[in-house]
Parts: sequence; structure tokens; C-alpha cells
Amino acid sequence: MPPRKTPPRIIAAKTIVHLLALTPLAILAWQFWDVYSTNNDALGADPVAEIEHRLGLWALRLLMLTLAITPLRQLTAKPVLLRFRRMLGLYAFAYACLHLSAYLVLDLRGYWTQIFEEIAKRPYITVGFAAWLLLLPLAITSTQGWIRRLGRNWGRLHKLVYAAGVLAVLHFWWLVKSDIREPALYAAILATLLGWRAWKWLAKRRTSATHVA
Repeated sequence: MPPRKTPPRIIAAKTIVHLLALTPLAILAWQFWDVYSTNNDALGADPVAEIEHRLGLWALRLLMLTLAITPLRQLTAKPVLLRFRRMLGLYAFAYACLHLSAYLVLDLRGYWTQIFEEIAKRPYITVGFAAWLLLLPLAITSTQGWIRRLGRNWGRLHKLVYAAGVLAVLHFWWLVKSDIREPALYAAILATLLGWRAWKWLAKRRTSATHVA
């Protein structure tokens, strides 16, 4: 059988999601070029910190959106939402890679061997790097080929995203020096998303136990 064609509305929706996901990066790139060419203060007093912060923040936001897809699908009974989960997850990983790259290139200025010293010395970098490491195999195995190869193990492997989310929020929390309202907001969002999954899992267990009894 020939492969089913993707409906035009899905193509249009995915195009919009691509554009929205790339917009923060485009704005940041434009501001970086503006600062580089005119030496203005479009990125504030500390451009390097601002670049790292924005890239990391968008990685966290996209990760939260990725985790929100399953609850939204269950609440709305619209399985079509699952078509956007992998895309959002890959964008979250891409922004996380850019966040790490900005730290290595702009902050460490090419002295990349210091990264191991920084990881060992600074807890917020330790958990942030651990979150990136957990996302790495998820990005690699996000293709249909890997889904077929891994079978049921694919779902088990991709549950690592929950741990990655916890570590990413912890990274943000420990990075903030004083005002923790923003990381606290993301912690609350993550707790809600994981709490929903825990509640659904417990409800399923109770239903299965009732049927067995």
C-alpha cells in the first residue's frame, strides 16, 4: 500500500509550529548581529549571559510543551496532537544544544577542557549537563526506524524525558541567584504534568486490579 498522504491542515499546522519554534532563535540571532555590528545594548549589559539564558529558557519551555502534549491529547480526545510531540521534543533538544554550545564557545571561550572542572565544581552545571545527556539518546532514537528497532523498549527509554525535565528545572532553579519566581513557575508546571501522569497510571492500575478481582 502506498503511504498515506499527510492532510494539508496538518502540514499547515506543522509549518506554523516550525515558524513559532524558530522565531525566538531568529530574534536572538538578529539582536546578536546588531550588537556585534553596532555595539549597542540590545542584549543588555551582559550579552553572553543573556544569550545563554534565552536559549536555555526556550529549551525548557519547549520541553514543557512536549510533556504537555499527552495530557492535552487525553483531555481533548484529539490524537492528532501526538503528531507534534516529536517535533517539539527535537526543538527542545536543539535549543538545549545551542544553550550548551553558547556556554562552551562564548563563556568558556574555547577552553572546553574546563567543562569537566565546571561540571564537578558547580551543581547547577552538573544537573544541566545531566539533563542534556538524558535528552541525547531520546533525540537519536526519535525516528520511525528506531521505534521499530526498539519496540516496547522505545517507550521505556523515552520515559527518561521525565527525569530530564526535573533536572532542567533544577538547573534553572539553582542558576537563579535571588528571584526564584520564574523557576518556581516551571517547577509547578512540571509537577502538574508529572502529577497528571501519575494519577492516570494509578487509575489504570486500579481499573486493572478491579477487572482481575
